[in-house]
Amino acid sequence: MCKDGNIEVLGALRTEGIIMSKLMLGIPKGSLESTTIEMFSKAGYNISVNSRSYYPKIDDPEIECMLIRAQEMSRYVEKGIIDCGLTGYDWIQENNSDVVEVAELVYGKVGRRPLRWVLAVPEDSSIRCSADLEGKLIATEAVGMTKRYLEQHGVNADVEFSWGATEVKPPKLADAIVEITETGSSLRANHLKIIDTLCESTTRFIANRRAMSDDFKQTKINKLALLLKAVLAAEGKVGLMLNIRECDLTNALNKLPALECPTVSQLAESDWVAVNTIVDEFVVRDLIPDLINCGATGIVEYPLNKIVI
Repeated sequence: MCKDGNIEVLGALRTEGIIMSKLMLGIPKGSLESTTIEMFSKAGYNISVNSRSYYPKIDDPEIECMLIRAQEMSRYVEKGIIDCGLTGYDWIQENNSDVVEVAELVYGKVGRRPLRWVLAVPEDSSIRCSADLEGKLIATEAVGMTKRYLEQHGVNADVEFSWGATEVKPPKLADAIVEITETGSSLRANHLKIIDTLCESTTRFIANRRAMSDDFKQTKINKLALLLKAVLAAEGKVGLMLNIRECDLTNALNKLPALECPTVSQLAESDWVAVNTIVDEFVVRDLIPDLINCGATGIVEYPLNKIVI
């Protein structure tokens, strides 16, 4: 068939919906993997991973997933091999990647605090500041970030890539390290002290620039970002419904630490209203008895998957 004929056939197939556009989504393999898949589940997307495959299944025919290490994600997104993906801000900086940061998503393997890349040395080290690193050896997984830090401070030092167990290298295998930490407890356990912070990092949803200029892909990416942010907004929150007499409503409302103004609806009985609101989950155990004392009945607590603000 001639070239023009192929184009006509392809156009006909697309019109009939046989060939669909696809969004290539990168899922971070490793420490963020299970948390990311759980977050997508709450957003309404079920992702199933086969231990033998790097291509997870997702229940959206317009999305194709691929497992990629967070350390490499931004490079593949920048090149357009992957349209969008989730990775840490630190790895975007480490790879010096030119990508679109669609959303900041503060989540991790365990906690919800930003991670820090810090410069650490043995507790008894004479190194007190960046200037003291002159001529020293630094071990780290973030080589590019560390070299830029040294350049900014006008320091000449050797930077060696660390394949892991970086905390055990000083003082015998390195004079200092640049390592990622959340609380610093692992560093303290290895008798290391922090002398500077190079970077604070949170998870980012990133996209390829060309993908963001494609109407289909941009719409799909923005939809994912909206739902993922809504999932994180709902963490630690619950919905609360109750019925109460109008005469007792003011006292009850004074007890409610609402996300926004509670919704108050008139019930069939003219002197009763229904109240619907969102509160922090940890306050409910003390809040329910207080509401009962205010005259509330029919109190229902329900879980939330998403809050769109």
